[in-house]
Amino acid sequence: MPMPTLLIAHGRVIDPSQSMDRVTNLLIRDGRIAAYDAGPEGCDRVIDASGKIVAPGLIDLHVHLREPGREEDETIESGTASALAGGFTSIACIPNTDPPIDSQGAVEFVRHQAARARNCHVFPMGCVSKNREGKELAEIGLLVEAGAVAFTDDGAPVYNPELMRRAFEYCLMFDKPVMNHAETRELTQHGVMHEGLVSLQLGLPGMPSAAEDVMVSRDIALAEATGGRLHVMHVSTAGAVEILRRAKRRGVRVTAEVTPHHLTLTDECLRTFDSNYKMNPPLRSRDHVEACIAALADGTIDAIASDHAPHSKEKKMQELDQAPFGIVGLETTLGLVITKLIEPGLLDWPTALAKLTCHPARILGIPKGTLALGADADITLIDPVARWRVDPARFRSKSTNTPFAGWELKGRAAMVLVGGEIRYPFDAREEASATC
Repeated sequence: MPMPTLLIAHGRVIDPSQSMDRVTNLLIRDGRIAAYDAGPEGCDRVIDASGKIVAPGLIDLHVHLREPGREEDETIESGTASALAGGFTSIACIPNTDPPIDSQGAVEFVRHQAARARNCHVFPMGCVSKNREGKELAEIGLLVEAGAVAFTDDGAPVYNPELMRRAFEYCLMFDKPVMNHAETRELTQHGVMHEGLVSLQLGLPGMPSAAEDVMVSRDIALAEATGGRLHVMHVSTAGAVEILRRAKRRGVRVTAEVTPHHLTLTDECLRTFDSNYKMNPPLRSRDHVEACIAALADGTIDAIASDHAPHSKEKKMQELDQAPFGIVGLETTLGLVITKLIEPGLLDWPTALAKLTCHPARILGIPKGTLALGADADITLIDPVARWRVDPARFRSKSTNTPFAGWELKGRAAMVLVGGEIRYPFDAREEASATC
């Protein structure tokens, strides 16, 4: 059955990949961007986007989908539905599943499950080391052939520097990034939160910022020596920011991401002893938060990623030292960016959207994040003034471990199209299916 021809009318189109920011009509034909400034003639449906922002589909380059192995926390179906509800049309999934994504079959399984779910695009990442054990390099070439877009052992750092050096060299052959969790484990053993005044007052074991700084320095040195591509995941310290800034000035091939929680929360939150504030890297003190915001604004940090890390209620309800690290983030990322970064004037709309669209696409090397003519019609319509309260009970994710419950946010996704098909709101999708 032919795809309907759609016209998104009167929206403010912001496409950082084309330096575009103007009110116009956008024509979609055969699942692709067909024309600008078009009229309704010959269209099967006109979508009135007055007062809305029309952006390239958002991309999250750091998502834990948990399947296979921990389906009690999340599945590929529930995680991708959560992504749609948050405005994301593409996500890259972390390979720390059980078993890990370290073989062609594992990559193909993720792609198959994502195709069955028919929500958003899923781009699997492959493990750097076999079984994520940090001992032997995974079959990088075979994983690329199966569809892996990047390589990481996230959940743990690639600890062996010789293994990391060889990973850079092998991935360079395929122009794929090595994405590392920057943590020196000897410095963070048994740590629960950021090491500082608050941890001292609470009597909780700390995780010093130096643990991140040391690993970032090592990885940059290896990337510089090999010419490989490094992506630093979830940057959280002022020291790491400055190291990144200097490396970029030298021309090192390094990119970085930051999460909304590391931009909006501090270690003071742990005074509640609520495990929903326990994450790795930990929430830092205010000076680190301010450094990360400044780095995001000046381009030192390239992307915003959710680090969506779902855990079932039973796991997060344990004592703070026993509860796992991590929070869900797909459904709150956009609202937090608008409320805490755009509204206060810390970022403008084009800059913020670049961190969520074309920059992640460039890092991953995927043909997304643009509304250029002929591109896939992956589109997020954003209502910039919608006010809503974060209610974990309404999440599409299977898990509800968020520190933002009860927060009032401004701005959210109003409609999401994937390949020219309306996938969100879900009721609109079901209505379209019934009509067909």
